[in-house]
Amino acid sequence: MHRHHQRRSRIPRSYGCLRAGQKSSGPFVFLHLYARASVRTCILWAAAGLVSLIGWPGFSAESSRDSAVASTNRYEFRSVHDPDGIGKFYMDREIAYVMGHQGADWLERPEREEEEHTSQLVQQLHLRAGDVVADIGAGSGYLSRRLAREVGPSGKVLAEDIQPEMIGLLTNKMAELRITNVLPVLGTVTDPKLPPGSVDMVVMVDVYHEFDFPYEMMQAICRALKANGRVAFVEFRAEDPNVPIKPVHKMTEAQVKKEMSVLPLQWIETIRVLPRQHIILFKKK
Repeated sequence: MHRHHQRRSRIPRSYGCLRAGQKSSGPFVFLHLYARASVRTCILWAAAGLVSLIGWPGFSAESSRDSAVASTNRYEFRSVHDPDGIGKFYMDREIAYVMGHQGADWLERPEREEEEHTSQLVQQLHLRAGDVVADIGAGSGYLSRRLAREVGPSGKVLAEDIQPEMIGLLTNKMAELRITNVLPVLGTVTDPKLPPGSVDMVVMVDVYHEFDFPYEMMQAICRALKANGRVAFVEFRAEDPNVPIKPVHKMTEAQVKKEMSVLPLQWIETIRVLPRQHIILFKKK
């Protein structure tokens, strides 16, 4: 996942879970390969910086510089921050560490359905046969497989991730299960690489809060949406102190709305039927 999300306790620290009764500042933390995730993030940031210097075909050096300045002004870096975050802030929210591909087994844990009611989540999206759905931060493809059943053989799931290792795992799994309507897409930290105007719905499950460049990613996602296309943010509820997830890995409904207010998206509704997460739905204006 972007998570662009193994086991020992089966719950990696990057995902942000707490034991029952554990304080977020307590001494116990779950396994998380911070070094690898940090190195990966640094490499990706360096690559993004190189692109901004040399420019993509069709873009001038001047426009690249203007974009780089705007991006720099959009984010704030703080030396004092949550140890589970990267020290980079967007609209006063700290961005969380990304889960590395080493945590893929946890995505497929047998108890996930019981914990997250994934089947109910998929039902609440009200997908139709033939829809094109983008699963952003698809990881191992756990959700993509379930979305594929909903849209049927005439539909398509664009399973995006920024980690080549996750794309490899996902591709192998789809081949093993003979699922042919899931197409892997290797994105970047600023662009999911979805065709413009091609997607009926974008789904992000416990992903958005880990985007290194949330504004740029959402700009690209909006471009990929069809007219009246929808976006679903599925995030652990920060309003609920009983949700056993570390703070930077949770989001309030108000924060999601705040961050989407600068984009061509209109809030539709917030669905609160899941045990720990809310489903915050928007549509393209």
